[in-house]
Amino acid sequence: MKDKKVKAKLIQIPILMLQILLAFLILVPVVWLLISSFKADTEIISYPPTFFPRELTLKNYEKCSQRIDIFQYTKNSIIFAFGTIIPSLFVNTLAGYAFARFEFKGKNVIFIIFLATMMIPFQVIMIPQFIQIHMMGMYDNYWGLIIPKIASAYWIFMIRSAFTALPKELEEAARIDGMNEFGIYARIMLPLIRPALITMVILSINGSWNDLLWPLIITSSSKMRTLANGLAMFVGVNTIEYGAAFAGASYSLIPMLVLYIFGQKYFIEGQITSGLKG
Repeated sequence: MKDKKVKAKLIQIPILMLQILLAFLILVPVVWLLISSFKADTEIISYPPTFFPRELTLKNYEKCSQRIDIFQYTKNSIIFAFGTIIPSLFVNTLAGYAFARFEFKGKNVIFIIFLATMMIPFQVIMIPQFIQIHMMGMYDNYWGLIIPKIASAYWIFMIRSAFTALPKELEEAARIDGMNEFGIYARIMLPLIRPALITMVILSINGSWNDLLWPLIITSSSKMRTLANGLAMFVGVNTIEYGAAFAGASYSLIPMLVLYIFGQKYFIEGQITSGLKG
């Protein structure tokens, strides 16, 4: 018995070492980014490169705030990210619940059509989508940024999988007690898929926060630009402002890092469980 335990522990050692190596490889670029935001431009591009700065400086952050209206861009990113996720939670969970728990004519065909839209690259539909938004009078405002991003076939698929894994006896018992369908959805079923919901929140906010292309297409005035658009201004045709770009990227990274740290438990659980049943 002891020999088996020893062998099991010995097998875990190389697995643990591999995990540490992978974590190191993932974290090094992030740490390099954060540290480089405190380096002078000459040190950033110097060869051989230095990991730790010879002299700490805050000039990159000052230059970043002078070059772009970072607080306005941050405000726009927050409105875009949270303005998208709040209605998205309602719309996509309702659709996922309907596909998982109800039987209606053409359900499988409609669901397959939804899934098929996931195979269409955004670059294919961005021009028709832009024309549609412009004709509806939502160009260069928050509505144009938010509304096209609310419904998503990916989220509907994920939420449907989470609802499908729940036993039907739960809703049957609620119906016997006289609860209506919306009450079953909101008060019984939604709390049981919390990991999937938190996974959706984290990934959706992260996607909107870092989205460069859609805000660039649907906005024209500088006051409507998001933080990702502002950071792109540090990369020109002939020059790259490395220090300011690193400072802006570090500033943009921290909120998403904090969000993931607080939600990582449910995020990992949701990633594992939401795709068990299709």
